[in-house]
This record gives sequence, structure tokens and C-alpha cells, in this order.
Amino acid sequence: MNDTMKYNCGMYGGSFNPLHLGHIRCIIEAANQCRILIIVLSHGTNRNEIDVRVRYRWLYTLTKHLPNIRLFVMSDDAGTKSAYTEDYWEEDAAKVKKFAGEKIDAVFCGSDYDENSFWGKCYPDAQLIIIQRNGISSTQIRNDIYAHWDWIPQTVRPYFVKKVLLIGGESTGKSTLSINLAEYYNTNYLEEVGRDISERSGTDTMMLPGDFTDILLEHKMREKQAAALSNKILFEDTDCLITLFFLGFLEGKDKERNADLAAAISQLNSYDLILFLEPDVEFVQDGDRSEIIAADRSKYSEEIKAIYRKYDFKFQTVSGSYQERFLKATELVDKMIAKERQL
Repeated sequence: MNDTMKYNCGMYGGSFNPLHLGHIRCIIEAANQCRILIIVLSHGTNRNEIDVRVRYRWLYTLTKHLPNIRLFVMSDDAGTKSAYTEDYWEEDAAKVKKFAGEKIDAVFCGSDYDENSFWGKCYPDAQLIIIQRNGISSTQIRNDIYAHWDWIPQTVRPYFVKKVLLIGGESTGKSTLSINLAEYYNTNYLEEVGRDISERSGTDTMMLPGDFTDILLEHKMREKQAAALSNKILFEDTDCLITLFFLGFLEGKDKERNADLAAAISQLNSYDLILFLEPDVEFVQDGDRSEIIAADRSKYSEEIKAIYRKYDFKFQTVSGSYQERFLKATELVDKMIAKERQL
């Protein structure tokens, strides 16, 4: 054993539902003291927990720089954590000891446990080390995620980010409202990906089929990147179904292929709130907007709505002046946040 290590083989376990900064402190302190540290991820097959693969990814991402850590998933069928009693303890401790393959001489746990817990009783030959977590609790986070946002690691936050999509026809104020909402809620936004790509030939009338493919794929990738940097909410300016709408103005086999791709991506998408902006503000021609759409804005707005209904996306309509749109949008976003905090 390395002379700087106090223990040979230690273990630290939990459900990590979700993983928080208190867990990270425990992991770091335990890893600093052990030649080998086994992190046990408890998975309740009959409990309403975050997907075990998601929690495993969090643990791996945050510990992969520590070569002395080994991850072990341990499943049980207890219906609740309180039902996880001594009937499970000895059997599960045996699984951990078998995985370790050597004597466990240190068991680490957070200060929400004591020597009378599972950790203290099932490893009588190991020293129990209780690490202070400064009151950080997974239960409190689950009860009000937004109130405890600072307890959630950056790697974990994207899982809880709420996505708000803004859709509608051209010149309905989507881009401006997306930016305004992002600034008001102190977060970021995903701008319309198609705007820059549509100008590769200097005009959207000369777009190539591959441009639409790039728009569809690029948007999905940028969404993931933006969510990783968002503060509780991500605002998105259009999505793949808006691209599908514009594909309706094209002809040829490539149109069908891109339409199939747009439909497939839509099945991967989910939003916590969709705002449809009605075409009741002045149409502003910025040089690239369709005069065909401008000539009958109501007709094409209804076509967009029909596409979202076809793919089973529910939306809230926002209309009126720019001031009325902002007030309505913030009202709906605030309701979404309040509902989340009541879950």
C-alpha cells in the first residue's frame, strides 16, 4: 500500500438520486485515503429513481480522473428506502465484498448516517468514517430542485434543465423573445440554427438538400451543448418540425429524406413548454423571409400548428403586442417553474 494512503480498500455507497456536491466531497475525501475505493451505486428496481445508467454516467464522469476508484452497481427490489432493512443488508454486503476481492478495511458514509446504519453493521471489521456533508441532501433537492440548484454539479444539471421551445411563422418575434427570456431568467438560449446555414449560398432560395440535413443534425447537437451550460432553463428558437414545415416548399427525393429525418428527430425531442407565437405583429422583411408566407401568414401558421399536433406536441399560444407577448411568456414560464417546485 502506498505510504500516503491510510487504508488499503475502502467503500462508499449511495443511491446518488441525484448526485450532489455532498457526495462529491465524500468521494474525494475517501479516495484520498484509500489505495482502492469502491463506489457502490444502489439501484432500486422497484423504486422511482433516476435511470441507473444516468446515475452511473454521472459517477463515471466525475471520477474518471481518479485511477483508484472502481464503480459497482448493486440492485435490490425494496419498494422504498425505508423498506431496505436488515433482510437485504447481509446479502448486499456479501456482493460488495465479493466484488472487492479483498478485505474492506474502511467504510465511508455521509453525516446523514451513523454507526447504527447499514454501513456500520455489515462491515464490522472495517473502520467507519463519517464525512460531513454540510446539510446537503438528495431528498431536499428532489423536493425543490430549483431552490437547491447550487448543490447540483455542473455535470448533473443538464438532466434537470427545463426546455422551452418558441415556434411560429416568420417574423413573429421568436428570436427577440428567446433572447429576452434568456436574459430575464439569467440563462442562455439556442438561436435558430438554420439562419446561418441558409445563407451559405447567399440566399435561401439556392439552398442545397444537404443544408437541410445539416440544420436538423446541427440543431440537435447544439441543444445538448446549450443544455450543459444552462441555468435551470434553456430557451430554443425553433426546432426540427419548423424545418419540416419549410421542407414543404421543396420538391424531389431529397425532400422526402430530410422530412423523414426531421420526423425521426422529433421523436427524440421533448419540451417542458412550447410557445406558439401568433402572426399578429407586423411582418418585417429582413431580406430572406418568404413573400409567399408573408402573403397569407394565418394560413401558414395553421399549417405549422397542424404539424405539431400531428407529432403530438402540445403548445400554448402567445399573441398581441411585443409587451403582451413577453408578459404572457413569463407568466407561462413562471407557472412551469412553480409546478416543478410542487412535485
